[in-house]
Amino acid sequence: MKLHRFYLPDTELVHNFWMQDANLFHQWKNVLRFELDRELSLFNSNREESLYKILQFGDNAVHIEKMTDIEPKLPKKDIYLCFSLLKKDKNTLVLQKATELGVRHFIPLLCDRTEKTGFDIERAIKIVIEASEQCGRADIPRVREPITPQKLIEELTGKVDLFVAEQGSTHQSPISNLQSGSLAILIGPEGGWSDNEKQLFEDNNIKHLALSDFTLRAETACIAASTIVA
Repeated sequence: MKLHRFYLPDTELVHNFWMQDANLFHQWKNVLRFELDRELSLFNSNREESLYKILQFGDNAVHIEKMTDIEPKLPKKDIYLCFSLLKKDKNTLVLQKATELGVRHFIPLLCDRTEKTGFDIERAIKIVIEASEQCGRADIPRVREPITPQKLIEELTGKVDLFVAEQGSTHQSPISNLQSGSLAILIGPEGGWSDNEKQLFEDNNIKHLALSDFTLRAETACIAASTIVA
């Protein structure tokens, strides 16, 4: 039987308590139809995780009891995925798969050739929470509002090692010896980086990461880059 995992950000995972989250109550009782003695996993914003058992359903809460603590699974690297906003549901795909691969920070970019500029951050946060619940990691990636590549470089230079992901590059920089312990991968829009953006990267000595000898779709490049650096 599949062990379901649920994120309760502000909940202290004590031995015995009534779970009073209205959305989870509805999901457990009416959607998943959990029965008494059903086991499930809860994790919180402190990166703690525990296995619980359902003791009782109340009118709008569930009485649960801790069975054991679970060793939390966390990404091994501090990865920033900085990707140009994509069209349709491609942003959802990027958020889901990169969360599964261990990305800790998502920074959407507004590039010169970005075609879609709207970004629903609340929906994005919901997507990464659901992906974290599904894949077993005990932390939730951070998602921020879109910014320009210029603003990104200003904010992260000196704090994070920056790499521009490109089609097969002859001047790839190694990612094994990071100066900061964190790295950010910049993924361009479907139309590619503009000449101004390429000059911006050159002026700021941004390093390069080769992805493939083939031309990749932007969403594929995000997944490939996340896989390579993770």
